[in-house]
Amino acid sequence: MGGAEGFGVGDSEPDRVGVAPSPAGGLLDVLGVAAMVLDAEGRVVLWSPQAEQLLGYRSEEALGRYAAKLLVAEEHFELVLQLFAEVMSSGEGWSGVFPVRHKNGETRLLEFRNMRLTDDLGDFYALGLATDQATLRRVERDLALSVRLVDQAPIGLAVLGTDLRYLAVNAALERMDGKRSTERIGRRVGEILPFVDAEAEASMRQVLETGEPVLDRQVMDRCGTPETDRALSVSLYRLEDSAGRVLGLAVSVIDVTDRHRAAADAERARHRLALVADASVRVGTTLDLEQTARELASVAVPELADVAAVDLLETVLQGQPTPKEGPAAIRALAVAAAYPTIAAAAADRPGEAADYGADRLVTRCVRTGRPVREAHLDEEKMANVARDSRAAAWLTRAGVHSYLAVPLIARGEVLGALDLKRARNPLPFTEDDALLACELAARAAVCIDNARLYRQQRDTALTLQRSMLPKTPRELAGLEVASRYEPAGSGYEVGGDWFDIIALRDGRTALVVGDVMGSGINAATTMGRLRTATQTLSRLPLQPAEVLRHLDEIITDLDPWLATCLYAVFDPAVGQCCVSTAGHLPPVVVRDAGPPQLLDLPTGAPLGVGGVPFKDVTIDLAPGDRIVLYTDGLVETHDDDIDTRLDALLQLLRTEDRTLEDTCDRLLGELRNPDKHDDVALLMARVVG
Repeated sequence: MGGAEGFGVGDSEPDRVGVAPSPAGGLLDVLGVAAMVLDAEGRVVLWSPQAEQLLGYRSEEALGRYAAKLLVAEEHFELVLQLFAEVMSSGEGWSGVFPVRHKNGETRLLEFRNMRLTDDLGDFYALGLATDQATLRRVERDLALSVRLVDQAPIGLAVLGTDLRYLAVNAALERMDGKRSTERIGRRVGEILPFVDAEAEASMRQVLETGEPVLDRQVMDRCGTPETDRALSVSLYRLEDSAGRVLGLAVSVIDVTDRHRAAADAERARHRLALVADASVRVGTTLDLEQTARELASVAVPELADVAAVDLLETVLQGQPTPKEGPAAIRALAVAAAYPTIAAAAADRPGEAADYGADRLVTRCVRTGRPVREAHLDEEKMANVARDSRAAAWLTRAGVHSYLAVPLIARGEVLGALDLKRARNPLPFTEDDALLACELAARAAVCIDNARLYRQQRDTALTLQRSMLPKTPRELAGLEVASRYEPAGSGYEVGGDWFDIIALRDGRTALVVGDVMGSGINAATTMGRLRTATQTLSRLPLQPAEVLRHLDEIITDLDPWLATCLYAVFDPAVGQCCVSTAGHLPPVVVRDAGPPQLLDLPTGAPLGVGGVPFKDVTIDLAPGDRIVLYTDGLVETHDDDIDTRLDALLQLLRTEDRTLEDTCDRLLGELRNPDKHDDVALLMARVVG
């Protein structure tokens, strides 16, 4: 019975019949199971190395001796003989714990498995398998603990083979995704879990190869909708036996959907706070109404919508009461899109007003002062969004599927609506989106209303100012005049610049320019008062310095305003011009045969300071000579000093145009600050024969 022939397999190699050597350090090695064989008389006939390790006797010390006398204490001798006899006579095995004497004299409790053997001659033998009881109990406890942990743990656990096929799963994993263990065992993990793709399998194989675990990797199990999708935390560990042989892969799965959603909610809240903070900075940078509307629309895309429009009620723009019901006239102020799309063309063009029926969604929004949200747009709802059937077709073609309109409310008045649409963004508008849009609209509405009120005030001031500007008298003795007035740009308030040309009864002409410091309606009103007072005083036989003194007293009594003023009277009879200034920029005199020069005048204090004397300066003006009066808006800028700008004015006046009108246009074109931060009044006069 020696060699492979004894097993009946001839020369076959072990690996060809599926036999593989077991590595050292396996479970049997941990238990240290000893084997001994006794003959029918109880003598030791076979003795394993494990028995030597467990009991201390070498094989030559144990073989041939009676096992009972060798291993059992005298007090247990009769019991062991009785058990031996029962096993040998009945053929039934016996298992239990029995005290055995070690070679060194100490007694050890061993877990035994005894059984009868029969050889080919019919002779009986007894096989005894033994291991240390304490070691066995420790292994049993560890195994029981592992089984309990796996079966009762709230964490989903699975064991995969090296081929990534399921070997075992626990109940928690079954409950987690509703798939029973019978559906998994033997199948590849990618067949069961659709989110396990090639990349995930590659990660598993890397863990098998390197032993480096993958910890707390979050994956999403897409179940069809955001509400049913699950977030899972997956960890991978390589399983090895005590000898380091790779057994497979342990997978732990924790459902972290609640944590994921809480984190997502916190991130959305943080993002929305950032968006609101960004809107606070980006919206309302100017008092220009259209610019403010464009800023609001640009903030809304792409964070909140793919297309955004800002619409205002026409009645609000006109300062009229807004009806509480019925159709609405709405003017589009701004449209913004996150990307080029025909949906932007379907919106009303900025600057155009359109009549919207009472059934329109935006009409409902401005009439009720509440958000109107349509999570999903069908054909009927789309018709209530678009201005007409053509626009509805464009919106449909652009993929618009969800709509939200929130009112713009400031100081308790509905101004209009912020109109939002989604196309590429697949998510419908939610209540949270409506709350965010309302927050943006509430902050922006105040800026829009400020811009609207400013525009009304500016238009009123500009109308008032223009109504006060003079008309050039039809006939002036010895003078040809030209004038210009340009208000400040739309981003700034109307100032108090003015000029006047007054034909006096004795043939003289008074030329006046002035600038009330400040802006707005009050400045324009003060300017009107000064102009009226100047016209009245010019009718009296007063010198320019006396006129300025009276104006100083008037403005001091009326309002605490300051104003600069230059008052000049030209007498054609003597060819002289008498000039006095109250803190105003000096006029330019252009001689017919000489270079332009700034007139050297005592500066004088502005009107409203009070108690400062004014002085007259008289100059000769010959036919062809010109005198140029202007306000600081013509020459002052934020970047250049005033002397440089005055030099530029003198250089421009070296060239004489065909008419004074042409010169006025050229000066404004060359010198006017592109920002138009201030009003400009310009008055030119040429002496004629």
